Amino acid sequence: MKKEIKDKWKKGAIIVIAIAIFIYIAYITYQLFQNPTDTFLIENGSLSEEESTQGYIIRKETVIRGENYKNGMEQIKTEGEKVAKGEAVFRYYTNGEEQLVQKIEELDTKIAEAWESENNIFSADIKILETDIAEKLDDVYEVSDLQKIKEYKRDINSAITKKAKIAGELSPSGSYLKSLIEERSSYENQLNSGSEYVSAPSSGIVSYRVDGLEETLTPDNFGLLSKELLEGLHLKTGEIVSTSEESGKVIDNFSCYIACVLSSDISKQVEVGDTVSLRLSNAKEVEATIEYMLKENENENVFVFKIETYVEELISYRKISLDIIWWNADGLKVPNEAIKWENDNLAYVVRRRAGYDDKKIYVKVLKENEQYAIIENYTDSQELLDKGVSEEEIRNRSKIALYDEIVL
Repeated sequence: MKKEIKDKWKKGAIIVIAIAIFIYIAYITYQLFQNPTDTFLIENGSLSEEESTQGYIIRKETVIRGENYKNGMEQIKTEGEKVAKGEAVFRYYTNGEEQLVQKIEELDTKIAEAWESENNIFSADIKILETDIAEKLDDVYEVSDLQKIKEYKRDINSAITKKAKIAGELSPSGSYLKSLIEERSSYENQLNSGSEYVSAPSSGIVSYRVDGLEETLTPDNFGLLSKELLEGLHLKTGEIVSTSEESGKVIDNFSCYIACVLSSDISKQVEVGDTVSLRLSNAKEVEATIEYMLKENENENVFVFKIETYVEELISYRKISLDIIWWNADGLKVPNEAIKWENDNLAYVVRRRAGYDDKKIYVKVLKENEQYAIIENYTDSQELLDKGVSEEEIRNRSKIALYDEIVL
């Protein structure tokens, strides 16, 4: 009987011990998943505060248009090309231009044939022009840039015209060659007199992507901007503005502006004049200045950022996607849970060495986001004195270093 009671006690004790061990293991496992490590090895890192949004491109741009816009146009300056004030940007075709050009081409063929039969015409000027024409023709075959080809073509045509005029002056009166050249000059005068050339009112970048918003989205009236106005334009993000066949414009290539409607907490903490970075849709980062701010409502503000680089790359767009990088910082990166506070204004971390908590080290928190912070050591003892740290503590203080182990 005593033996049975003893066995029962043994079994009960074993069960109790097993339950206790199970509970302990479960608790340790739970703690492991809740807090897998209680230290952190300090390394260098980077932090930034960013937000993605859409922006409306605002430019200083002047639309140029002539009277004969219904005739169709020929581009003299190509899209994105720089132009000086007073330079011809494009021209409108003259009435019946196609027929005139065809007649001139036919006469050029006849002039070339007649030229071969009049070997008695010699001129140093003609020889120079012939050399120039030959060189330009060689250059045309070696380039692929459309604008360069157009320039060479204009130069060649100009040289041919000059050569024909000189030949006409040297030809005997009443000769066949002279009559052909005079007829060609007549058609050329008709062609030139009927063309309307449109010049640049100022220097800048030429664009033919005219969307009718040049007077609405202009830096001259930031005060008229609002969320309602911007969204009311019904623009598609990333859509390329179509090319006009009737007009062009000259854009200020030194700066442009991007308007955004923002509601983030950090956007409410900045001021006009602050500098940020913008990451454009092509992944390029540009420095930008907050040029204008307007309180839209309790939650949203209208921002206008000014940029002075990559202006040319935005001339095809009116609305783009972008990232605003409010700040970024590099340095010793630590989890926020490793930072403790003393008197609410003095941060410190606890260093661990050989498995034991070693030192309380005061640090500056330069920047932080929801998870991490960038810290550095105090270099000015007066700052610590002003925060209530004793002189003895300052004399004996340690500094945090790369690869130090700190307590979470």
